[in-house]
Formats: sequence, structure tokens, C-alpha cells
Amino acid sequence: MLYWLTTLSDGGDFFNLFRYITVRAGAAFLTSLLFAFVFGRPLINVLRRRQGKGQPIRDDGPEGHFSKAGTPTMGGLLIVGALTTSTLLWARLDNAFVWLVLFVMLSYGAIGFWDDYAKVSKGNTKGVPGRVRLGLGFLIALIASVWAVWYHPAELRFELAVPVFKDVLLHLGYFYIPVAMFVIVGAANAVNLTDGLDGLAIMPVMIATMTLGVIAYAVGRVDFTEYLEVHYVPGTGEILIFALALFGAGLGFLWYNAPPAAVFMGDTGSLALGGALGAIAVVTKHELVLGIIGGLFVVEALSVIIQVAYFKRTGKRVFLMAPIHHHYEKKGWAEPTIVIRFWIISLILAMIGLATLKVR
Repeated sequence: MLYWLTTLSDGGDFFNLFRYITVRAGAAFLTSLLFAFVFGRPLINVLRRRQGKGQPIRDDGPEGHFSKAGTPTMGGLLIVGALTTSTLLWARLDNAFVWLVLFVMLSYGAIGFWDDYAKVSKGNTKGVPGRVRLGLGFLIALIASVWAVWYHPAELRFELAVPVFKDVLLHLGYFYIPVAMFVIVGAANAVNLTDGLDGLAIMPVMIATMTLGVIAYAVGRVDFTEYLEVHYVPGTGEILIFALALFGAGLGFLWYNAPPAAVFMGDTGSLALGGALGAIAVVTKHELVLGIIGGLFVVEALSVIIQVAYFKRTGKRVFLMAPIHHHYEKKGWAEPTIVIRFWIISLILAMIGLATLKVR
């Protein structure tokens, strides 16, 4: 929105700064952070009054989680609110990719809010039926995938880029759309599964989003794409503003979500942020790289799939409990130990994913 201030510039004054994506991205970060600090505590107080007993705790969960009873959920409202406000203020609103990512984030956030509300109002862990959530998720992903294809360059429209190999593009035709849908839906649900300990999900999401933001900025510039020998996708540079806004909102949320958490992100936040991650990967044509950058989320989701499949087949369990972070809780690891080690793993994977830009 504030990009229009560049119309007041003669090319050598203060308003000219707003032409630069990096300046507006930095402003977006500060705006989100300030929003989270200003509205964080009031929102938590409102959620605590409205929710009473807070987020329901699973009866079969780790014993240490029973002490968290009464903690309010839907803290994702703080992240989504800060992120949306900051992006609308600082991003170019004539950019289709910005609106695409916002659409996915807000739509998945709405599904998550519905699910959180159902759990809190019923006083149990059964929210919206899984098939309904998944069906709505795929519908949103279908719209976003067609949207992305429409605005991608013609030569990349139905192509799947393979990392490391600079000239390898897999032509999928219309099959690209279900692949892109799977990326968005998979990312949303993988982040949702990871959100099980105080601070566990938000930092890996921040790391992954910042990494994708850097990639988006790079692939949106002709000079960078020629140097790095990656595919040029015009318009993606504005996604850096969204990424830094998310980083600021995430830091502000982490202030209240650090152990012991004063508020949980809930499905409102985890589905919204996961969906946004998947959408950015599709927009930037780095769908496969997301599997590296977000490797922690992949492992968390696979641990659930393996556990369920193996139990149905044999009646036995591979892990003491799934997702895998609960397995380590059952093994006696302290919650902060699991969280910090998973953060470290996320950072390592992000650096590997970022390296694919240059390793060609």
C-alpha cells in the first residue's frame, strides 16, 4: 500500500527508498514485530477469558502435557493479523503472487480457526472432521495452483524444476497442478503435525520462510538468476516482504510461546503458515527444494504415516508415540532439549536448501 509513495519521488529523495524491495521488507519486519508486541498480551487475555479451560489436552499424550491444561489456543490469530497487516502495508498490491500467498494463508487460517473453535467449544480434541478439513484444503490448493500456473512464464508453466541440475525441467503438463496441490496441502498438514511442543513449530517455520524469501528475491531478479543459473520468475521478489513480515510476527509470537507457553499457535496458525510455505514454493518453482528446507516437517509427517500404516498392518508401533517429537518425549528427553535440537536441524536443512541455488 505504501509503495504508492514512490509516486511522490523525483528520484533522489526519501520517498525513493520505497522503490526498493529490501527497504520495504525491513519495514515489514519491524511492523509485524511491533504489531505482535502491542496486541499480543491483550489478545491472550481475551482468548483466556473466552476459552475458559483453554486447549483440550489429549488423554493419551505425554504426561508432561497435563500441566499445560488451561493454556489458551488460537494464538495464530496474532501471527496472521500481524502478517496480513504488514504485507498489505508494504508489498506492492498489484502483484498477483503476493495476493496468492495471502489467499492461501488466510484460507487455511480460517479452516484452522474453525477447527480450534470446535475443539474449545466441545471441550475435547475432536474438531472439524479430517475429511472436511482435507477436502477444503485441496480446494484451496487447486485454486492457488491454477492461479500460480496462470501467472508463471509460459516456458515454466507446467514444469517441475529439479534442484542442483540447472537445465533439468520435468514437463508434467496438467499433472503439474495436482503436484502443486500436494505441495501446498502437504506443507500445511506437516507444519500442523509439528506444532506439538512450546516453540517447536514457529522457529522452523520462520527459518524455512526466510530461506524461501531469499530464494524468491533471487529468482525474481534477472541479474541474480543469470549468475546463479536458476529459472527467472518475474514478480516473486515481493514475496521477500511477506517472508520478513512472517519472521517479525513469528518472533513476536515466540515471545509468548516460549516455554512455558502463555498461548498455543493452534491450527489457526499452523495450517496458515504451512499453507503459505507451500504456496511460496509453488510460486518460486522450488517445490522440491521445500522438501529439503522443510525436511523437519517432512520427517514429522512421515513418522505419523509410518506409525499408522505399520500399526494397521501388524498391530505394533514403530515409535513410542507419533509425531516423532513425542517419541523423544517418551524416551525421556526434556521438552526444551527436543525443541532446540529440532531448531538446529531446521537451520542445517535450510542452509542445504539455500545452497542448491549455487550448486549447479
